[in-house]
Amino acid sequence: MAAAGVNNADLMQRRGQYPVPARAPRPLGLECSGTITALGTDVTAWSVGDRVCALLDGGGYADEVAVPATQVMPIPAGLSDIEAAAVPEVAATVYSNLAMVARLTAGQTVLIHGAGGGIGTFAIQWASAIGARVITTAGSATKTRAGLEMGADVAIDYRCEDFVAATQAATEGRGVDAILDVVGADYLARNVECLAPDGHLVIIGGDTASAPLDLGLLMSKRASVTATMLRARPAQQKAEIIAGVTRDVLPLFDSGAVRVVVDTIVPIAQAARAHELMESGRTVGKVILDNRHRTVTRAVRDSGAGTSVE
Repeated sequence: MAAAGVNNADLMQRRGQYPVPARAPRPLGLECSGTITALGTDVTAWSVGDRVCALLDGGGYADEVAVPATQVMPIPAGLSDIEAAAVPEVAATVYSNLAMVARLTAGQTVLIHGAGGGIGTFAIQWASAIGARVITTAGSATKTRAGLEMGADVAIDYRCEDFVAATQAATEGRGVDAILDVVGADYLARNVECLAPDGHLVIIGGDTASAPLDLGLLMSKRASVTATMLRARPAQQKAEIIAGVTRDVLPLFDSGAVRVVVDTIVPIAQAARAHELMESGRTVGKVILDNRHRTVTRAVRDSGAGTSVE
């Protein structure tokens, strides 16, 4: 394992606010990059020594990980191990929700909340790359500026503007075809207001408290709402998502249409500092744990009954 991405799910799990699926490794870490050191007996698509990145069920903050072969992807040409570690979770999340669930296509308009986050910075680029019009929100001028630099057509500072009114103005009152939401309960009603006829709201995180839903408005728009969690998906669904990302998303890195946005690189031994950075709300893009230069120290001592290694 060369590097691991830090995700909001890691922070939530550390606080006891994120349910770990049955049979998933309990240690933190949902994505990594590195080099294959061994293969299962039925694995034929990969070889020992291949540089890869992977979507994990858990356990990424480690020196080695075991992962289903169907959740492994080649590292796009030109990406470092650090950059590759930032790809699996965001690419799988955005692709599965905007491409596979919301069916976003060229010419449609999407509202992406959280322009400065790892998901947001990738989602903006991906949606722009496929020809969609992108509206995004963020909580500072720095992050709205970053959203525009990533390819957003409109960036709304929600601390200064009502994002519903701004979205309606930007779409001449029609609304958006898809919304990718990381806020949850507090935005539910306002997100539905932003939807265009036949629009689709996908909620992937945030506050899970009870919230009112205007079914009349939803029905009048023929709109729909989906809430998803990537980690809890069955293995077959994850395999289908990773196959789609490998086919449709990774080539965008090769062409330069999408780039990796890394805010900070932290030695893996300082994972606590990485979490503090994420919780500060000041980062733009991903925080990555670097495991490339680890030093393994073996202290040998005489235990009296023999030699032990710590």
